[in-house]
Amino acid sequence: MKTSGIILITGLLFITACSQNETKKETPKSEPAKTAVDSLQISEVADAATIMSRKQVPVLCYHHIREAKPGQSETMKSYSVSPESFAEQMKALKDSGYETILPGDLYNYLTHGGKLPAKPVMLTFDDTDEEQFSIGYPEMKKYGFKGVFFIMTISLNRPRYMTTEQLKELSDNGNAVEAHTWDHHMVTKYAGKDFDIQFVKPKNKVEGITGKPAEYFAYPFGIWNLAVVPELKKAGYKMAFILSSKRDSTEPLYTIRRMIVPGQWSTPGMFRAMKQTFHL
Repeated sequence: MKTSGIILITGLLFITACSQNETKKETPKSEPAKTAVDSLQISEVADAATIMSRKQVPVLCYHHIREAKPGQSETMKSYSVSPESFAEQMKALKDSGYETILPGDLYNYLTHGGKLPAKPVMLTFDDTDEEQFSIGYPEMKKYGFKGVFFIMTISLNRPRYMTTEQLKELSDNGNAVEAHTWDHHMVTKYAGKDFDIQFVKPKNKVEGITGKPAEYFAYPFGIWNLAVVPELKKAGYKMAFILSSKRDSTEPLYTIRRMIVPGQWSTPGMFRAMKQTFHL
């Protein structure tokens, strides 16, 4: 009897253990909580009308950070901001409470209503000039600012232009390095293989340098037309930047406004123009 009782108890314990193991196996694991970024990525992209209705963010555009050359026309002078003026403008932006954002921040804001700082600004630089790295970058770092560098890939590693190592440093330190075509020809003149040469290959080149996706594009001279937008989308660009012309109500993501800061402007003049251009 004692032996039978022991066997019975052992059997019951064995069955109970098996049941517990089965319960553990069948209990589904809880999924990790979704972050705010995850929610933005899976939520539906806003339509064009909603994007157009969102408050504009000031996007400033710089080219040369150097003194204008003697004898230059006023038009050419407008592309050169002196190092002293650039330093003054960066300090004034910081003192006025502005915080820099990058294209991904702007995209999430426009398409998903993502949050931005109370006073956002985007600092963009065109054409790969070396002084953007040697002068502009250190000046921005004083205030924790980040910039967006739109690169002509034909100019890489040439005299007066940035090297791939400099671009990698910019990217590794939180700045955005994006595409600005291969050789700066106007996109309205592209046909056939031009789209691969000017859109796809520069994107791949930039990604090879930074190790990050290059998803944003700046039109040379700010000139664009609706015919090139499908080609930009096909190449994998999520947004494109124009200059002073108005946004297109049907393709607002591919006509993001920027404002060139001319070398002839004072810092207060820059602020007045920025507020007027972006309706701040």
